[in-house]
Amino acid sequence: MDSLNVMPNVMRIEGGVPLEGTVRAQGAKNAALPVMAACLLLKDGTLTLENVPDLQDVRTMVELLETLGVRVEKDPEGQTRFCVPEEVGFEAPEAQVRKMRASSLVLGPLLARCGQAALPLPGGCSIGSRPIDLHLKGLVQMGAKIEIRNGVVYAQADRLRGRRIYLDFPSVGATENLMMAAALAHGETIIENIAREPEIDNLASVLGSMGVPIEIEGTGCVRIKGIEEVHCGKERVIPDRIEACTYLLAGVMTGGQVTVTDVIPAHFDAMLAKLEEAGARFSVYRDSVTVSPVKRLQSLSLRTMPFPGFPTDLQPQMVAALSLAGGVSMVEESVFQARFLYVEELNRMGANISIRGNTAVISGVRQLQGTSVKATDLRAGAALILAGLAAEGETRVGEMIHVWRGYEAIDEKLRSLGARVGLVPEEAK
Repeated sequence: MDSLNVMPNVMRIEGGVPLEGTVRAQGAKNAALPVMAACLLLKDGTLTLENVPDLQDVRTMVELLETLGVRVEKDPEGQTRFCVPEEVGFEAPEAQVRKMRASSLVLGPLLARCGQAALPLPGGCSIGSRPIDLHLKGLVQMGAKIEIRNGVVYAQADRLRGRRIYLDFPSVGATENLMMAAALAHGETIIENIAREPEIDNLASVLGSMGVPIEIEGTGCVRIKGIEEVHCGKERVIPDRIEACTYLLAGVMTGGQVTVTDVIPAHFDAMLAKLEEAGARFSVYRDSVTVSPVKRLQSLSLRTMPFPGFPTDLQPQMVAALSLAGGVSMVEESVFQARFLYVEELNRMGANISIRGNTAVISGVRQLQGTSVKATDLRAGAALILAGLAAEGETRVGEMIHVWRGYEAIDEKLRSLGARVGLVPEEAK
């Protein structure tokens, strides 16, 4: 996995080629990270996961877990085993935590397992403030004593207690952290107004495989009966709905026919509904979706929302697609306040997008022009790649380091669809 650390930071794209063919969806980044962290609940045991994607964020989590004492192994069949010793460290290393906000997911399981945890306030991408206040508030309700000193969260609890917790916002990370903490708490924990993303169900399946009695209700509530000790577990990471939709949009934007396999279409109903509204043509099967050529999308309005609403992680890619649609589209961002940083880069390619508060007003143009642009975050990078695939001439997308965080072998997958893309060293720009 070391090759990712030296991946070229620029993608060169010759646009204007209709993409044709089939790609397989990777395992979901946002599902893999919490279920990997769940291994810390074990005491001298192993968690075996299938379909773990080879991504920079996954590697960062592996580094973090290894620093805490976990041994990570990958077998030839693609299964990843997380072998946890009887004793693990409880101080998360700053070097890894600063790289990725999802590092905060080790706080709940470490506190529940060790009775204490130290976590530097996590870093991550630049799409806006994403505090962990809800995580900490829930842990305090479960009996934890928490202090923040010099940018480090110190948490202590002899044993957490099951409580009824209401989340002020259906935060995915807070839901996951509290679910893992509740697995070893004394008594029953009921968490209300939980996030409903598919990644939550994946984590519940992993905890269930480790012996934790857990039930998710359709009303946005999860019930967990804490146990004294979890046992070895095994589960599969769900397909990445965001990656799958990115390739489907690539097909739509280039006027091609692209099939994405090994997906769960119900996980991205919101995007399919918006594509249908915009006039796209597609076919949905049990575990695959195919988009077919269409002359031009029509304008629409959408608002990002927690699942099952339209995901904020697809907003930049959808804005790229709507930049070529007929008419004026309106896209409101209700989750992350700084998610429109990429718009200036799209406008440099000939898009006509203005920002009014938390809304992008997109006046569709007939053609984008290739130029040199820079990714400002993970999903922004994906949007710029999509724009480059549809643009006339050559596009160079810099700061690909962001994209490697969430897209496995994106250059190879695009080439398999007929795209003319390549990776070049930074200095060759």
